[in-house]
Formats: sequence, structure tokens, C-alpha cells
Amino acid sequence: MGDEENPAALVEHQPSWPRRASRLLSEIRDALAGLTGGETAALDHIGSTAVPGLPAKPFLDLQLRISPLPGEADLCGRLDRLGFVRARGARPDSPGVDRDIPRGSAQADPAVWEKLLFWHEDEHAILHVRRADSPWGLYTIWFRDWLRASPEARHRYETEKRRLSAEQRGKADYDDYTRAKTEFFDQVQSEFETWSSNRP
Repeated sequence: MGDEENPAALVEHQPSWPRRASRLLSEIRDALAGLTGGETAALDHIGSTAVPGLPAKPFLDLQLRISPLPGEADLCGRLDRLGFVRARGARPDSPGVDRDIPRGSAQADPAVWEKLLFWHEDEHAILHVRRADSPWGLYTIWFRDWLRASPEARHRYETEKRRLSAEQRGKADYDDYTRAKTEFFDQVQSEFETWSSNRP
């Protein structure tokens, strides 16, 4: 799937993505039974595959927001049975593997940025496990919903994604693409935050 010479190759939006995400999130929910915080955990389909009409890398981005953040061994034992394995990143400094990049200065507790990342090879799915009070966890929801609601914002993001994707041809991984997309996120954060605060 995608372009073998470009690790950040994009494909057109697939109608099957939301259905697959819903099925996987349901399976994850069942796997959380008995886990501290599992009953109140939030499970989300995030990222570009969650935005109709938006091209994306063909990997589903899923999110689990839970408090407290589970121990790695306990969570691995539950998710392994579903086919999710702990992801370590392509490089030692791969972004967003054990920790999100802190944003702003409002959060004094550095633990709020900690996370666990899992990968499902057969489903081509990534699971981001964050604390329920993670700012990144909330931003992903606001950003997704803003893109869904605004054709103009979606077009801007698609244009940027296509430009950045083209620059990744011949690279070994898509870490540079991920970092570059974060710069776009920085540019528009005030827009989607304002939009989110004003919606009913």
C-alpha cells in the first residue's frame, strides 16, 4: 500500500477507515475490562484517516485517554492479544513515542506529556495511549473536528501534507514528515482552539 520509495506516501481517503477504527476501538474497550481507569477511558479515532475526504498515510491513528496511565507490562499483556505491540520508533529520537512534545507553559507537571505507543502490523493501526488530562489528547480531538467542519482548513492541511510528503521520497522513515506537520499544527493551534471554544 502506498509508495515504497516514500515512507510518507499519501493515499486517498478510504470509506473503510472509520469502520475499521470503530471495530478496533471496540476490541480495545473490551480488553480494558478490570483495568484501573478503564471504565471511564475515552477511545478516539484521530488523525487524517478520521477526516472524510482528507488524504492520509494508510495507517489508522487511534487514541486511548485514561487515568492513571497504565503500567506498560499490564497494558502490553492486554493489547498483545489483539495484535498490538509496543512501538519504539524508527530512530532513538522518534517523536511521540514515549512522550509528546510539550506545548505552551500552562502544564507544570511534566508527566502530563508521557504516553505509550502501540502498533498493529496486520491492521496498519497506531494506538496512542495518553493520560486523560493530556493536552495533546485534547488537541487531537479539536484539530480533527475543526478539519471535519472547515473545508478551507482541510484544504490548507491537505496542501501542506502533499508538499511535505513529496519531500520524503527516498528517506528511510517518516519522522521528518511528522516533525514538519507539527510546525503546521503550531501555526493553526490558535485557530482550532478558538473554533472549539465557540462551538455549541
